[in-house]
Amino acid sequence: METREILKKVQAGELSLDEAELYFRRQPFEEMGYAKLDTHRKIRSGFPEVIFCSGKADSHLLRIFGRLYEQDGEVFGTRASKEQYEMIRKEYPAAVYDPISGILKIEREGKVRTGKVAVCTAGTADIPVAEEAAQTAEYFGTAVERIFDVGVSGIHRLLAYMNTIQQANCVIAVAGMEGALASVLGGLVDKPVIAVPTSVGYGASMHGLSALLTMINSCANGIAVVNIDNGYGAGYLAAQINRLAVSQKSE
Repeated sequence: METREILKKVQAGELSLDEAELYFRRQPFEEMGYAKLDTHRKIRSGFPEVIFCSGKADSHLLRIFGRLYEQDGEVFGTRASKEQYEMIRKEYPAAVYDPISGILKIEREGKVRTGKVAVCTAGTADIPVAEEAAQTAEYFGTAVERIFDVGVSGIHRLLAYMNTIQQANCVIAVAGMEGALASVLGGLVDKPVIAVPTSVGYGASMHGLSALLTMINSCANGIAVVNIDNGYGAGYLAAQINRLAVSQKSE
């Protein structure tokens, strides 16, 4: 339960002071031997802990997934394989897997998503990283508009969607090759742009390094850059920016 939820239950008489006190006395992490679950992360940062699935032993992933689900009623994992999904699904049939982004999750039904973040890709090959960003932002309560395959080699495609993009509270630009999309968007919108270089490209792209350097050296203002293929980091940051924008508008 969240802190506010506990306080509301105490106020309504659904939870005793002793029961609430026991919850707050718990140590801020759960020791599992091979992992230390950050059970207070949502209290500190507003967002719960997420699982990076790649490389984890099956037994470890299964227990971590289960404990986070039991704690929050939902759980979100990135970079999961199909084999990991099949293993998780046997114990948790409600688990959902997206083979494009590698997202593995159980999400609460009826979740309200507010604001708007626009997720744009230069090409179709950038979609896996873009979907990781989009689904991360959605999991954290953000409404997402997907605008794919609007790279600079056919810039008229991007311009056709500018009304939608300019209405967003934050824009995520996902691009490989030379990574020019972020600079173009940075010069067309008055909101923050989060640039995500991808490892898409031929030899001289150096597995995304060329796109990364282009984005870091952009002459456009208002651009922040995350690591190569780090869709999760972009989605998380966009959700934070969107939350601030929604909060400001509601005041």
